[in-house]
Formats: sequence, C-alpha cells, structure tokens
Amino acid sequence: MNRSIEPLVIGRVIGDVLHELNPTVNMEVVYSSDKRVFNGRELMPSVVKTKPRVDIGGEDMRTAYTLIMTDPDAPNPCDPHLREHLHWLVTDIPGTTNASFGRELISYEAPEPSIGIHRFIFVLFKQQGRQTVGSPGSRHHFNTVKFSEENSLGVPVAAVYFNSQRETASRRR
Repeated sequence: MNRSIEPLVIGRVIGDVLHELNPTVNMEVVYSSDKRVFNGRELMPSVVKTKPRVDIGGEDMRTAYTLIMTDPDAPNPCDPHLREHLHWLVTDIPGTTNASFGRELISYEAPEPSIGIHRFIFVLFKQQGRQTVGSPGSRHHFNTVKFSEENSLGVPVAAVYFNSQRETASRRR
C-alpha cells in the first residue's frame, strides 16, 4: 500500500468519504497558529477558527484545482446522519499557488464539534478546465464522491485530515 494513502485508510477517510486517491499533487494545509495539518493530528477548535492557508503544488498556473473541506462525522461520530457536512469549497485554484487565488463557492465554516472526535478532511481535485465546477445546494448531506462525479472531477489528487473534538475551558491554549 502507498505510504501516503495508508493513514487515510486507517482513518477511514478512504472508505467513508473517498473510494480512491491518486496522490500526484502536493498540498500543505497550515492554520494561522503555524499548526500544519497532517493525517490524524488533533487540532482544537480554537486553533482552526480562521481558514487555513492551503498551498497547492501541481503542474503550473494554467491547471485549475478544486478544494473541499468536509466533516463525515456530523453531527456525532456514533450517528453521522448529516454525513457529510461541507465546511469549505474553493474552485479554480491555479496550480503552484494557494487557495486564496481560487473562487470560494462555499465560505469557510470553522469546525465546532459538540460530541465525539470528528475528522475534518481536505480533498483536492484537478479540474477539467476553469469555471467548470458548480456550487452544491447545501452544506448538509454533502457527498464528495457524488460531487466529483457531477462535476467531472475524477479521482482526487491529494487528501489530508485532522481530528478535532469539543474544547473544554481547561484545554484552551
């Protein structure tokens, strides 16, 4: 098994959210407190309040990418009946830049898990062309695979996730 895919299988990202992944593009997600996202890392809600910087590798600036951030554990990991909840959607991100250069279709919604440990997943797709991705109807009951199929995005080219849970006053830093 590919070393970059293994943590996504163990964390059930591949299975619950994605069917497959072809990791061909570098993607780095960093929150303002210099907290880098890597698979399985725990980040408290106070750390992820503002949208992160998402740097995209890729071929060149003529290639466009779509970034999705989703929570497959909403509202509760034991009963994720809102699976998936869409937290952020950015399209038309030029390769070799970052998400701030893209078109934000769904604004960033900070994670605020109330029960249990939630996974927050960033998925990157290579687009067929610019302005070819539509906006979903709702944040609730989002489906990454279905959205990919409806917008001809194909197999994701990068994915990473972090865990988060409700933050008590004594855990805030």
